[in-house]
Amino acid sequence: QVQLVESGGGSVQAGGSLRLSCAAFGYFYNSYWMGWFRQAPGKEREGVAAIYTGAGSTYYVDSVKGRFTLSQDNAKNTLYLQMNNLKPEDTAMYYCAFRWARRGNWYQSDLYKYWGQGTQVTVSS
Repeated sequence: QVQLVESGGGSVQAGGSLRLSCAAFGYFYNSYWMGWFRQAPGKEREGVAAIYTGAGSTYYVDSVKGRFTLSQDNAKNTLYLQMNNLKPEDTAMYYCAFRWARRGNWYQSDLYKYWGQGTQVTVSS
C-alpha cells in the first residue's frame, strides 16, 4: 500500500512559477514509476511528467518541456515538479501517481495504482 500526499498548488500569473511536492508513504522497492498528471475541466486526464526510478529516466509531455522539471528526494520519498513560465493552459488539477509495473507508457494513467488527492494550479493571464 502506498499513500501519496501532494502540496504546492496555488494561483499565479502567467510567467510565474510553482513547485508541487508529492510525499510517498509505504514500502518501496528500488524500481517504480512516479508521475504527475493533470486534468482541466471538460478535458481528459493528461500525463505531465514521470520518472522511472529503476533507470532514473524522466519523461515530459511536449507542452511542458523546457518549463517543468522533475526531481526526487529519495531520502524523503518525495517527488517534486518545478513549474516555470506557467501559462494559462497549465491551469488544472494536478495529481501525483505511483505504480510498480514497468511495462507500458509513462503517460498511461490506467497503469498507475495509487493516486494523490490532487492540488489545484490556476494560472491567470
